[in-house]
Amino acid sequence: MNSRSDNVLVFEDLQRITGYQRRSDVEKSLIEQGIRMFRGRTGPWTTLDLINQAAGFKPASVERYDAEIL
Repeated sequence: MNSRSDNVLVFEDLQRITGYQRRSDVEKSLIEQGIRMFRGRTGPWTTLDLINQAAGFKPASVERYDAEIL
């Protein structure tokens, strides 16, 4: 992957995943699937979290404890 971090998918990643090469085709594919993306200078990018959100997966909830439990 050409990602900047483990969570970010850059244009080259999205080309490989979608099978499209043209920027407009990659963007159209993401939009049709309900995946939020951002348009950068080098092409669209998104995150794994945004892909999971479009697929209906919810992030694991982190339990927060009040200071009174101590």
